[in-house]
Amino acid sequence: MSHTSLEDSFAMRHEQWMAQHGRNYVDDVDKISRFQIFKDNVKYIDKVNNEGNRTYKLSVNEFADLTNEEFIATRTGYKISDQPTSRKTTFRYGNLTEIPTTIDWRERGAVTPIKNQGTCASCWAFSAVAATEGITQIRTGKLISLSEQQLVDCAVDGNHGCNTGWMDYAFAYIIQNQGLDTEENYPYLNMDGICDQEKSSAKAASISAFDDVPSNNEGALLQAVAIQPVSVALEGFGPDFRFYSSGIFTGQCGTDLNHAVTIIGYGTSDDGTNYWLLKNSWGINWGENGYMKILRYSGAPEGLCGLAQKASFPVA
Repeated sequence: MSHTSLEDSFAMRHEQWMAQHGRNYVDDVDKISRFQIFKDNVKYIDKVNNEGNRTYKLSVNEFADLTNEEFIATRTGYKISDQPTSRKTTFRYGNLTEIPTTIDWRERGAVTPIKNQGTCASCWAFSAVAATEGITQIRTGKLISLSEQQLVDCAVDGNHGCNTGWMDYAFAYIIQNQGLDTEENYPYLNMDGICDQEKSSAKAASISAFDDVPSNNEGALLQAVAIQPVSVALEGFGPDFRFYSSGIFTGQCGTDLNHAVTIIGYGTSDDGTNYWLLKNSWGINWGENGYMKILRYSGAPEGLCGLAQKASFPVA
């Protein structure tokens, strides 16, 4: 294919992608700049998929016209403000021996539909809410979609709303507030807001405590996930993670924790590869309808992408 026809092909793909995702640009200069970013990303995605030597596939999703820096700034949001001291040394599930070989908390009714944090760096709130929704359903039998916006607006002790936060601080707020409102009553705005005292006084679900999973221990993490969904932090950037579409993610990533998700299960593929099942907060068009399978027992104690470093869960 000639250079001109190749450019035309990319331009056509960009126009189709813009229409699919409702993307509009402020002017021609912006569009030209975004097209170049889009083209570079698509070339990389096509290259990876055509090589066919990975255990996962990539796709040209809604993030294809963003630079990696732009993506990290808006679609992630995990950060520990002040390194806390460990509150205690015991792990409540440490003696658990009867661990199922596979578990999917979706099948047990403990996972709400995939949500979307949008351009607010509030992944920490979505991770904490998903874990709280899970333990609430396990304990009460009721699956209730809870409010991330309440955490963004009100859980400000150590957290920064749309500018990063930490799940443990979110759990601490839920305990201090004696509960969390529903998403329906306190809906997500994709932006920072003022804490609504009236809505935040409504208690659709509550927790009594939260625990940290022993760091760098996927075995302990397995014990916890066997009992309930668990909040984890990981390094959630790099093109393979951003454009992940299907399969078991085994891509290159470090342990610079910047994104929070929720582990909602685990299993083993037909070829014997162990994986974790993650619920993300980037909408249903990312990954496997919003979920990701990621390698379990990667050989590194911190887990692939550092996912075993800072795991925690609420206690109801």
